[in-house]
Amino acid sequence: MGIRRDSPKNSPKASPKKKTTLKHLFDLDSKPHIESDLSTPSIGRQSRFDSEYEEILSAISYCNFLFTFTDPLESPSQQDLKRLKLFQVLTLIKSSKKPLHEQLLSPILSMVSANLFRPLPPPSNTSTFSDLPDDEETLSTFATAWPHLQIVYDILLRLVLNIDPKTLRNYIDNHFILNLLFLFQSEDPRERESLKNIFHRMYSRFTFHRSFMRKAVNDVFLYHVFENEKHCGIGELLEICGSIINGFAVPLKEEHKLFLMRVLLPLHKAKGLQVYHKQLAYCVSQFVQKEPALGGVVVRGILRYWPVTNCQKEVLLIGELEELVENIDPDQYRTLALPLCTQIARCLNSCNSQVAERALYVWNNEQFVKMASAAMEDVFPVVVEGMEKNLKQHWSKSVKQLTENVKAMLEEMDPTLYDRCFQEIEHRESEARQEEMKRKQKWDRIEMAAAKQNKFLQPSKHTCVSSH
Repeated sequence: MGIRRDSPKNSPKASPKKKTTLKHLFDLDSKPHIESDLSTPSIGRQSRFDSEYEEILSAISYCNFLFTFTDPLESPSQQDLKRLKLFQVLTLIKSSKKPLHEQLLSPILSMVSANLFRPLPPPSNTSTFSDLPDDEETLSTFATAWPHLQIVYDILLRLVLNIDPKTLRNYIDNHFILNLLFLFQSEDPRERESLKNIFHRMYSRFTFHRSFMRKAVNDVFLYHVFENEKHCGIGELLEICGSIINGFAVPLKEEHKLFLMRVLLPLHKAKGLQVYHKQLAYCVSQFVQKEPALGGVVVRGILRYWPVTNCQKEVLLIGELEELVENIDPDQYRTLALPLCTQIARCLNSCNSQVAERALYVWNNEQFVKMASAAMEDVFPVVVEGMEKNLKQHWSKSVKQLTENVKAMLEEMDPTLYDRCFQEIEHRESEARQEEMKRKQKWDRIEMAAAKQNKFLQPSKHTCVSSH
């Protein structure tokens, strides 16, 4: 038992007349046809072609029946029969050496739409992404109808690969693209992988749809950042974008730079960053590799969206900044050194040992040290203060040990400057202690004066009230 979705194109009334044959549909004869003197074999061939055509139309029509795979009234044998008929359609597309005729293409794409474009079940996990483990596969929900959906996705992929894009233009339009993008919200990783391959192939072949496809993907990203943070397919969409960005010509168009600044950088602030950060970091690094001058925009953007309490995101962003430094234009080192090192200094003072250790390991990167050296007079006071604070106050022994190692390296770089920064820190702390002592003494005097005034105003216990 299933749900049937028949389009007018698939109804029996819309079936082609008997004179249409598979020979005409596929143009199997590349050479002029020589009529035979005997009409009987020709009539037999036409009858066979007509029979095959009716059989494939019947198979396509049957595939419009939808099975839930959860209803106990559904017949397993009918489900298996539909699977066989889907294979029959797939085999036809694979084996056809000539493009499918439009009279077959239309019902096939109608059948594909009927099977794929469906309402998705509500999310099985309502937790925010920040509460989820790094392994997303443990949270995946597999579609029960996948035995059928898998073949339908294969059919659509074959159509995209084998049919001329101009022929498919009337069927795979903007509405079709939006429906495909909606399916990226599926919790089944197998379905999202199929969608990724198909969407990528469509972008590659359907050049007339590229602008709309980019805009539609941008809308999905922005909706994820500002409206709904629960979206399973952001990682797959970013993989597609990474491949697209890799093909951008240099110098980059203004449209692509705006995509970086207004879409990719805000994605860093979403709660689900740890799920798709690898793909996002690749996209961002592609921009910086193509135009190193964009490094300053990217670094400031990441610092703008720095998390306040999410330690996992902090660890990821420290690693991303470290990789970006290797591709940044060296002319920007002096302007970026102070904001970058200031944030790293805050991180190495973090109470979370993982964040502190990751920030300290950054100083093992030669390129990062080279950048810091470009503005040592500005950077050292901030960094030295962070180091000394760690050595005095941090609870973790491993963090203190790493801090000692980094301190030794910094002292070796410029002993005089480090000592001067240390003396300035000691002077500020001494002044702060003196100010605190003065403040305390002042409060003590105020409290003593208040106590005396209070005692003077209180009536004596021995005072007697005269009676008349």
